Amino acid sequence: MQCALPLAGEVLPATAALARGEIPGSRPDLAAPRAMPAAGIVRGAARLFEAMGFRTLTELRIASGRRVDVIGLDRRGRFAVAEAKSGVADWRADAKWPEYLPFCDWFYFAVGPGFPLARLPGEAGVAAADSHGGEVARRAPEAAP
Repeated sequence: MQCALPLAGEVLPATAALARGEIPGSRPDLAAPRAMPAAGIVRGAARLFEAMGFRTLTELRIASGRRVDVIGLDRRGRFAVAEAKSGVADWRADAKWPEYLPFCDWFYFAVGPGFPLARLPGEAGVAAADSHGGEVARRAPEAAP
């Protein structure tokens, strides 16, 4: 008769997979990096903008009717906008980001750890962020006056 319980010190394959953050039976070599929740990215982007000297608001509806994830206003009256992307699927589904450009002087994508930065367009800045803060991975070009 076979024993279904692990022996002392033995780790079941499914338990080991879960400990590594994998789904048992999945193909880890094909899986995308785990996406960070957008709320943490928004929080980190807002903290980054504040560290850069901006006063920030989140979830602001602009004149076009769109909602920006983070907008910052500096002392000279210039605006920076960050659009949070929680993962590649979120990025692929978004075609609206160019509509934000007329409303800001700098535009950033705020992404979580492990996001493949090469997928993001060169005409936008990139901020790597998590719920604790962020840093600029690529400076946003300033919009023409």
